[in-house]
Amino acid sequence: MRVLLLGSGGREHALAWKLAQSPKLSALLCGPGNPGTARLGRNIPLKAEAPDAVAALARQEKVDLVVVGPEAPLVAGVADALAAAGIPCFGPVAAAARLEGSKAFAKEIMAEAGVPTADFQVFTEVAAAEAYAVSRGKIVVKADGLAAGKGVIVAPDAEAARAAVRAVGAMGAAGQQMVLEELLEGEEVSVIALCDGERYVLLPPAQDHKRVGDGDTGPNTGGMGAYCPVPFLSPEALAQVGERVIAPVLEVMRRRGTPFQGALYAGLMLTRSGPKVLEFNARLGDPETQVLMLQLGEDLLPLLDACARGRLEQRALALAPGASVGVVLAAGGYPDTPRRGQRIEGLEAVPTGATVFMAGVEQKDGALVTAGGRVLTVCARGKDLAQAREQAYAAISGIRFEGMHFRRDIGARGLRAAP
Repeated sequence: MRVLLLGSGGREHALAWKLAQSPKLSALLCGPGNPGTARLGRNIPLKAEAPDAVAALARQEKVDLVVVGPEAPLVAGVADALAAAGIPCFGPVAAAARLEGSKAFAKEIMAEAGVPTADFQVFTEVAAAEAYAVSRGKIVVKADGLAAGKGVIVAPDAEAARAAVRAVGAMGAAGQQMVLEELLEGEEVSVIALCDGERYVLLPPAQDHKRVGDGDTGPNTGGMGAYCPVPFLSPEALAQVGERVIAPVLEVMRRRGTPFQGALYAGLMLTRSGPKVLEFNARLGDPETQVLMLQLGEDLLPLLDACARGRLEQRALALAPGASVGVVLAAGGYPDTPRRGQRIEGLEAVPTGATVFMAGVEQKDGALVTAGGRVLTVCARGKDLAQAREQAYAAISGIRFEGMHFRRDIGARGLRAAP
């Protein structure tokens, strides 16, 4: 099969790494890709958010399947353009991608599907949202639209709530509408289902680490690391999430005439009264994908192709034993103003037990340099979470670039909770 993979981050490098292992793959094209994907396939300069350009390239290259990594191309309608061209796509059409593109729409779908979630209110006026937020005090303020993983602010008191509403309201188009919801407490877990519009298979649960600093301190980021599986969600509880969250949403979307084909990501809070959905994403997570690809014990390509063609067999996936950990190495200044152009050294010395996925990296004058906020994800798999953590952090020790910073507690909560 000839596959076109859209995107340029660590998630896409991890997908390319897994797809390249498939005996069914004849050619892998990455648009635009990064230096990591270039080692596994052929990078093509391409604006992934341009539906017509993507469809034209797919036709020209006689592509059998397009795999969409990031959310922006989906919301822009890339899957729609490919459907019109008769080219299978792993990723939902724009109307279904609204599950991520609009948090208010996602809440509407949850209510219709009977999915447990936090109480909420939707606002279009900053003044009204500010008054409500101050009256509630402890609250979560979310930009309705896409905000690169930074459109959620947790406010612990009234003054912080007022500031959060103003900050979201100043985000431009993403913050023109905002969702204010109750602050749920518990362990946050990512559950991702591969879906064909009716059926689904569940990837193992993972836990992302959103805040920039150890102990969940500092501002939110796109994600500073992840591990899987998590000890907080048993296989039985995971199956219940599929039955009570994924299946009802797929049914509502199908009934509305916009079936969801692709990766449906449910961000869950495991509360005392059971799992509740914080948000939906319409694609695979980053950095969750990096560790999930290490844990998946079977060929990824047939799964994605079956989802795109509506032919998925609903079953348990084959998984590798043990656990996987991924630690993001971020550029100096991230998440505010990441520094670019810093030379990356030490990748050639990474031990064979670790895998490094590139994200904010570019090739310049024969060297790899930083080109974004999240630069690398260093991953390792071990017989258990403790060994996987040890190997991932050991691999980091030889990597260097000016301003490099990372969390030192990725997976620590899982380790404390492990039996």
